[in-house]
Amino acid sequence: MASSSAEKVGLDTVENAGHSNSSAASVHRSPDDFAFPADKQKQIIRRVDRRLVLTVGILYCVSLMDRTNLGAAQIAGMAGDLNLIDNRYSIISLVFFISYILFQPPSTIVCRKVGPRPFIALITVLWGGCMIGMGFVKTWEQMAGMRVILGVLEAGFFPSCVYLLSTWYTRYEVGKRNSVFYLIGSMSSAFAGILAYGIMQMAGLANLNGWRWIFIIEGIITVLLGIGGYWLLVDFPDSKRDNWSFLGSEEKEWVCARVHADRGDVKIQPFSLVKYMRAATDYKIWLYAMIFFNTTTVTYALAYFLPTILRGSLGFTVGEAQCLVAPPYAFAAIVTYATGWFGDKYRLRGPVIIFNCILCLIGIPIMGFVANAKVRYFGVFLVTAGANANVPAALSYQANNIRGQWKRAFCSASFVMFGGIGGIAGSLVFRNQDAPAYKPGLYACIATTLLTILMVLGLSVVFTIKNKSAERGEGELECDDDDVYEPGFRYTL
Repeated sequence: MASSSAEKVGLDTVENAGHSNSSAASVHRSPDDFAFPADKQKQIIRRVDRRLVLTVGILYCVSLMDRTNLGAAQIAGMAGDLNLIDNRYSIISLVFFISYILFQPPSTIVCRKVGPRPFIALITVLWGGCMIGMGFVKTWEQMAGMRVILGVLEAGFFPSCVYLLSTWYTRYEVGKRNSVFYLIGSMSSAFAGILAYGIMQMAGLANLNGWRWIFIIEGIITVLLGIGGYWLLVDFPDSKRDNWSFLGSEEKEWVCARVHADRGDVKIQPFSLVKYMRAATDYKIWLYAMIFFNTTTVTYALAYFLPTILRGSLGFTVGEAQCLVAPPYAFAAIVTYATGWFGDKYRLRGPVIIFNCILCLIGIPIMGFVANAKVRYFGVFLVTAGANANVPAALSYQANNIRGQWKRAFCSASFVMFGGIGGIAGSLVFRNQDAPAYKPGLYACIATTLLTILMVLGLSVVFTIKNKSAERGEGELECDDDDVYEPGFRYTL
């Protein structure tokens, strides 16, 4: 558990939050200087929660739904119409992540330059248009090309939303907000199958098969939400751009002041390529990235192949398979919020990740090797909950244990990149030739989950030793010789 002084450490820092100097003076003020009563402070945070977390969460709903609805389309007739033989479906699934990984760094830079509100709204509208186009492709090659474009457009969404959240909340507030943000996305996965099954009933309308209408209707929904998002989204807290019916300037300055009081690396430092690349020598950066790789391997494998597994392996009908996706993701939403709340309250990250991994390790054998289909379906609940809850848990884990703007920037880039690579792995582990048992895919999910536990345990030992060393006054943690940070940083276990 981190000490109270550790609360001064940043997440993604407010260094470029809005890129204006208008609040430069206010961030050096104490939150107490504003003399807001306690009920007023709580009211401001609740308004930020409603406006920011709910809006980005709803947009993340359609983001997850749009990138993972291939599974529903696959069993709704797409496989036959596009002749998805051999590994063609896996190729269509994974090409998304190639462009998704490559375009994340430049997309995030653009977001910081133009602001999150216009940027996120624009790319949401554009990828919605791409989704509509996917409903009219004639060949599997065209579908693969559209998936590449979708990856380009979605690349900047997730890191931009996480960065935006970090600029509005303090260190031990952001874990629960990350959970709610991802929770809403999980709920979209819960009901995406039911929505897809309903849309499938449009088969024959305008001489289009049901799977095509899945892409078209969901694409239209995305476009409409993207347009609405331009007014509902908010910018960085110190941005001069007005936000429709939101906080006043004094209230936003108070938010900046409390975030500044919480962190020790807010001061802007000139960019240094040497300092940026020096982060690559820290083995912990790569362990955080591998934890996220392991996590996303399981989550994407479930997202892409759960309807197929329910249909082909567990023996449910197409309609049952589409609808039975919902309950496990609803349960995952509950676990995600509960573990996020627990981690923030008790300032623990590693034990939360291990708990979620244990759920996966119990659920995967039940899902894969028990004879009774209903019991195997219970295993799906455990795997879905544990894997999805670990996404915000891993985000908070690495964010709480990094200090320094450029080290944080490098860590964020490697972290999200490995998450995308995990998406590629997740799209490949359940191969058509392994049906209906899919044993190699199940073994891969077990292996990545075990590896996560081992890495978290190893990091916990290292953190404990280094925290005790710092308590004895033997040096500052996460601080190079040329760094000037507030003293007292401690790793969060």
